[in-house]
Amino acid sequence: MKKKYNLFKNASYAFSGLWFLLKERAFQLELLFIVPLLISLFFLNLNITQKSIMAGSLIIILITEALNTAVESVVDLVTDKWHFLAKRAKDIASAAVFLSLVQAAIIWIINLFSF
Repeated sequence: MKKKYNLFKNASYAFSGLWFLLKERAFQLELLFIVPLLISLFFLNLNITQKSIMAGSLIIILITEALNTAVESVVDLVTDKWHFLAKRAKDIASAAVFLSLVQAAIIWIINLFSF
């Protein structure tokens, strides 16, 4: 029998995940840069579409970092020994974070310097 959906229970899982992410050093460093950038959007003379795209590009970094952390946790659960597939999974997840950083930088550069 399938369990009933419980909004509050499922939300508690999400907040538990966020709490874990807030303890992760990489996530903390990203927040250190992303929060001021998000705040700076209020003071930039750009239209709402540009600001939304720029904010979204920063949120994508946090989402990608969350998925990277999840991949690393699962790999660590499965094996504590070095394996080329474990390394590949972690490296690809890390590359996704890097690509999200690159796309955010491109979006910010385009919007800030193309008037």
